Amino acid sequence: MDSDTLLARITDYVNRPNPYPLYAELREAGPVVRQADGSYLIGTYHEIAALLHDPRMSADPRCRTASSPSAETANLPFLRLDDPEHHRLRTLTMRPFGPPHSPGRVDAMRGEIAQLAKELMEDFQAGRQIDIVDEFAYPLPVTVICRLLGVPREDEPLFRAWSDTLVTSADVRPDEDSTERNQAGNQARIEMGQYLVDLAEQRRGHPTDDMLSAFVNEPDPALRLTREELAETAVLLLIAGHETTVNLITNGVLTLLRHPEHVDQLRREPDLLPQAVEELLRYEPPVHMRERIPRADIDVAGTTIPTGTSVVLVLASGNRDPKRFHEPDRFDPARPDNQHFGFGSGIHLCYGAPLARIEAEAALGALIPHLSTARLIQDPPPYRQNAMLRGPRHLPIQL
Repeated sequence: MDSDTLLARITDYVNRPNPYPLYAELREAGPVVRQADGSYLIGTYHEIAALLHDPRMSADPRCRTASSPSAETANLPFLRLDDPEHHRLRTLTMRPFGPPHSPGRVDAMRGEIAQLAKELMEDFQAGRQIDIVDEFAYPLPVTVICRLLGVPREDEPLFRAWSDTLVTSADVRPDEDSTERNQAGNQARIEMGQYLVDLAEQRRGHPTDDMLSAFVNEPDPALRLTREELAETAVLLLIAGHETTVNLITNGVLTLLRHPEHVDQLRREPDLLPQAVEELLRYEPPVHMRERIPRADIDVAGTTIPTGTSVVLVLASGNRDPKRFHEPDRFDPARPDNQHFGFGSGIHLCYGAPLARIEAEAALGALIPHLSTARLIQDPPPYRQNAMLRGPRHLPIQL
């Protein structure tokens, strides 16, 4: 088939269960492949790594030559901003989350996360059929991020609807008018932001041990987020704090059930689990693509990409590049030198990566003793619509 249809084929739902042959086709056609809609695809490891670290490549959608009016005026989370504004907001947001100002917050949650995983599995009895997504992989990170931010767990159905709309609006879908999706996403962002700001304001002057409270009770005026910044940042943390981790856990269970020999290996060698999580982040990552826009004409492997053009970096393809990884299509829990793109790279390296690793280790560590005798009910399982945040919507298994 023509290489200029690759993005359309990758994002076609029919290929959601297994996009990896298309990624191999992309690498073979690349490293830079122009698409019919004028965008560019890049799927080779070394080119992706270079561009993620190139300050000429912008994360800001307003840099697109053909950006929509809504994108021009929308407030953006720091994930979609460039330095120095990205650095300023990320640094302020990190103060109540991690080093150097809050070095123990995430580590202190290890026991709580392990206990939560144990509680979620109390009804996992032999002979039962369960849905890993609905009964485990979703409630674990949602509960953790709610506790971390200070969001009432009973409000989860409310923000789940907003989150689904926002994730849908952020998907990559060529040959589709995105106006309606963008409008719905903007409305959901406004409503969710207002909800989170209102929660934070309830804690102003009455601090509690959560991040929303820390944001509004920061004593130094120079280090405070504005109301608009707080709204965008809180929305980002709440969504990113569970959406990708759900995929990481679910993809991990699916991969292990497809490779039962490694389930037994991890039972015998539990100290290998952190390394196995890194391999899962490479082999079946929760995020498959990221968009960047060049602020100037930029040469990549002999191809000039014009200023303002959409460039889709296919991170999951880079993770399977044989020029970087030995036998890249083989799942190897003991793989050495595993510098994957599971959490991205460069200045936008995933803010919550330490927490996601702890959650994945706790989740899989709790499940592995049950997986030796479990079997998949449906393979491939039904997948989510989203091609960028790829993962099963349901994962039914028989214990």
